[in-house]
Amino acid sequence: MSEPRTFVVGIVGGGQLARMMYAASVRLGITVRLLAEGPAVSAAQVCHDVVVGDYTDPATVREFAADCDVITFDHEHVPTSILRDLEAAGIQVRPGPAALIHAQDKAVMRERLSGAGVPCPAWRVVAHAADLQEFAAAQGGYPVVAKAARGGYDGKGVWKIDSDEDAEELFAGITDGVPVVAEEFVDFDRELSALVVRSPSGQAVAYPISESIQTHGICTETITPAPGLTADQAVDFQRLALGVAHDLGVVGMLAVELMQRKDGSVVVNELAMRPHNTGHWTLDGSHTSQFENHLRAVLDLPLGDPTTRAPWTVMANVLGGSVADLPSALLHCFARDRRLRVELYGKEVKPGRKVGHVNTFGDDLDEVRRRAHHAANYLMGIEDHD
Repeated sequence: MSEPRTFVVGIVGGGQLARMMYAASVRLGITVRLLAEGPAVSAAQVCHDVVVGDYTDPATVREFAADCDVITFDHEHVPTSILRDLEAAGIQVRPGPAALIHAQDKAVMRERLSGAGVPCPAWRVVAHAADLQEFAAAQGGYPVVAKAARGGYDGKGVWKIDSDEDAEELFAGITDGVPVVAEEFVDFDRELSALVVRSPSGQAVAYPISESIQTHGICTETITPAPGLTADQAVDFQRLALGVAHDLGVVGMLAVELMQRKDGSVVVNELAMRPHNTGHWTLDGSHTSQFENHLRAVLDLPLGDPTTRAPWTVMANVLGGSVADLPSALLHCFARDRRLRVELYGKEVKPGRKVGHVNTFGDDLDEVRRRAHHAANYLMGIEDHD
C-alpha cells in the first residue's frame, strides 16, 4: 500500500504569521514548506522543511514552488511578475497576483475600490511637491497624508504633511521612484478591522469587527467585538469586507482596515491579504483561528466557524522592551493569570519590535483589558502597579 500523501502548502516569508500558520497546519495534517529570509527567522525555528532564499529571485521562487500544491504568503512583497509566472506554469497561487496587487500598491487599490463605490478618503497620485500642495489646497488646506504606493508597513512610508515646506521636504528625500499617494486627513474617531476569509469556490465567512488601537502607527491592542457598534453597523462593515473580497477575487484571509468617523461612517484605510495582526485574537477567542481558516481557504476546504468563544477578547502586542528573557518572564504572568494566553515569536528582543502577543477573554471588558495590559507590560518591562 502506498504512503498517504498530504497537502503541501508553500509559504513565502518566515515571520510570525508563517510560524502561526505552521502551528495550525500541524493539527490539520498539512505539510508546510517555507521560503525563509534566513535560517533563524521566526517560522524557520519551528518548520521542518525550510528553504532559505530570496523571494524576489524568480528562479528561487520557481524551484521552491515546484513541489507545492499551493503557494501563499506571510507578507505582500513578492513581485507580481514572479507570481504571474508561477500561475502560467500551472502552480496555484492564493491569493493570486490579480488580487494581491491591491494589497501591494495603494494607488491600484484606491482606483479599484473607488471605482467600485467602496468608501475611501479623497486621494490622488502625486509626482511632485507642487502636486501635493495642489491636492492639499483642494482639500481646504493642511494637514493631508502622503503614502508610498508600495512597500510601507507599520507606519513606515506614511507621512503627515502640515505645510508646503513639508511637501517640498518629502519629495526632496524620495530617491527610489516609488509613486506617492496623497489622501485627505481623516479626522477619525477610531480604527476598526474587518476580517473575512474566502475560498476559491466562493465560500466566505466574516469574523466579528474588532477595534484596533494604534500607537505611533503600530497596532498595540485589539478589542473584539468592537465596543459600541450597533448590530446593523457590524453587519454593514462585514458586508463591505465580504464585498471587497468577492470583487477582488481574494482567496484566503483579507483584512480591511477601516477608519470610523465621529458620525459612525467608515472609509477604507488599508488592505492586507494574509493573516493579520488584528486577527491574533482569533487564536484563543474564536472557534476557528484566522490561521486555520487561511489554510482551509487556500486548499479549498470548508471554512470554520469564525464566531467568538467569550463575550470579549483582547489582544495586546508585546513590543521589544527591557525584558530580554521572555520565556522566564512567563513565570509571573501565568502565576497571576491562569487563563492568560501568550504567543512568543522566537525573535531577538529589539526596541519596538513585535516579539509576541497576549490574549485575554471573559465577560467583563474592563477586567479583560486590565489583564491583557498587565501581562503585555510585564513582558515589555513596563512597571504596572495594578
